[in-house]
Amino acid sequence: MIKIYLHPQFKKSYKKLPLTIKKKAEIKEKIFRENPFHPSLKTHKLKGKLKDIWSFSIDNKYRIIFIFDNSDVIFLDIGGHEVYE
Repeated sequence: MIKIYLHPQFKKSYKKLPLTIKKKAEIKEKIFRENPFHPSLKTHKLKGKLKDIWSFSIDNKYRIIFIFDNSDVIFLDIGGHEVYE
C-alpha cells in the first residue's frame, strides 16, 4: 500500500474545507491508496510550470495535487482550481 505524506500547505488547506468535502476526500484517498489511477479519480499530470505535479479529483470542484516520491506520495495541497496557482 502507498505511504502518503502531507505537506504543511495540504494540512492548512484541509482544515479550511467544509465537512462534506473532507468526507469525500477521505473516500477518494482510500481509493487512491488502492489504485492511484482509478478512473473515478481522474488522475492526471499537470502541465507548464507544474509539469512535475499530479492531480486527482475529489468532486467537480475540489482536487488534490501531489507528487510521486519513489514509492511514496506527498499530498501538496487540496482545494479548487486555486491550488494550481
